[in-house]
Amino acid sequence: MQIIRAKDYEDMSRKAANIISAQILMKPDCVLGLATGSTPIGAYAQLVKRCQKGDLDFSKITTVNLDEYKGLDRDNEQSYYYFMNQNLFGKVNIDLSRTFLPDGTESDSDKACRDYDKIIEEAGGADLQLLGLGHNGHIGFNEPGDEFVAKTHCVDLTESTIKANQRFFASIDEVPKQAYTMGIQTIMQAKKILVVVSGADKAAIVKEAFFGRITPKVQASVLQLHRDVILVADEAALSEI
Repeated sequence: MQIIRAKDYEDMSRKAANIISAQILMKPDCVLGLATGSTPIGAYAQLVKRCQKGDLDFSKITTVNLDEYKGLDRDNEQSYYYFMNQNLFGKVNIDLSRTFLPDGTESDSDKACRDYDKIIEEAGGADLQLLGLGHNGHIGFNEPGDEFVAKTHCVDLTESTIKANQRFFASIDEVPKQAYTMGIQTIMQAKKILVVVSGADKAAIVKEAFFGRITPKVQASVLQLHRDVILVADEAALSEI
């Protein structure tokens, strides 16, 4: 694992965008695995600026996102498709027909998961998978548990994750209680994994996930077994290592 120390959030975002940009320049038709949440927003903003300046071309890119809330359609302002459209897809020259997320409107969980696994398989898997890191060590919506689930699956969100997402909704009652998420095996099959982390509140889990025991109780700890992981984190997030 390579650790890149950033001064602050802006520096972390810039360094992460550099890595994603290099992937696009090296392979213009690459498959990018993307993440949502507050941490990647700065990196997406950097990528948008570079595309609008003519330095990056997204026209041949395929994207597969980690997850989507079950029960939300693409027009819902809290859906992850809406998030991606607001922060990246709608601001770069990407072919929207090549941007994929789990279908949150599919009520048949088994079908939704099978369909998404097929999409990822047909795309050839991610050349680069972007990840954030949850306070409890979750990646995507792979929550702490007794096993690493291999493929796309429907997750009952933990109370801590629901509370963390409450800030995006009018009330905690509106936060979806389930989500579809890419599985650990699929994430680990990405050729390169880029993890972005910011803030002192993540320092303890950074230490536990990347320097502790590999356990499904801390899902991100499995990343220690991947041969090409880059952790880009600011000084606050790295303060305990």
